[in-house]
Amino acid sequence: MTDAPVLTTARLRLRGHSRSDLDRLCDLMGSDHARFMGGPVPRKDAWRWLASEVAMWNLMGHGAWGIETSDGRFIGQVGLVQPPHFPEVEIGWMLLPEAEGKGYAFDAASAARDWAWDQGFETLVSYITPENTRSRALADRLGATPDPDAPLPDGETAKEIIVYRHSPDDSDGSPEAYA
Repeated sequence: MTDAPVLTTARLRLRGHSRSDLDRLCDLMGSDHARFMGGPVPRKDAWRWLASEVAMWNLMGHGAWGIETSDGRFIGQVGLVQPPHFPEVEIGWMLLPEAEGKGYAFDAASAARDWAWDQGFETLVSYITPENTRSRALADRLGATPDPDAPLPDGETAKEIIVYRHSPDDSDGSPEAYA
C-alpha cells in the first residue's frame, strides 16, 4: 500500500485525503463552480471520481492530495492523476471557492510538480477548458506552455481542451536537476 507523501510549503500542507475532504469536494463538484471540471455532477459520480484519484496512490504511485492551510483548514485538492482515458499524467487542482485568489493553488501545484520531478517524471500536462481563464493563468504562472500536438483525453476535442505542458525548468531540461 502506498500512502500519499506529506508535502509542505511555507503556507500549506499537502496530505492524503480524509473522508470529510471528499464530502466537501463532492459538494463542490455538484455545484456550478465545477463547470470547468466536468460538472456539476451527481454526488455518487463525484464520489467515484474523487475516490479513484485517492486510490491511484496504491495503483500507480501517484494521486491526489488534500490541501490544508497552516492552521489545518481544508481548502481543496491538487493531484498527479492519470485515469484510463488520459493519455498522460495530469497535474490538476481545484480549490473551494473561499480559498481562490490567495495564491494557494500556485503553492500547492508547485509543490506537487516539484515532487513529480524528484520522482523522475519527465513531463506533466494540465487539461484545461479554454474558458477557464483562472486555470490557464495558473498554468502560465507555473511555466507550462500550450502543446497543440499533445494527445487529448479520449472523447475530447481541441475546441474543448487546451493541453498545457509542464517540463522541468532547469537550463538543460533534465529532471535530474530536481533529484
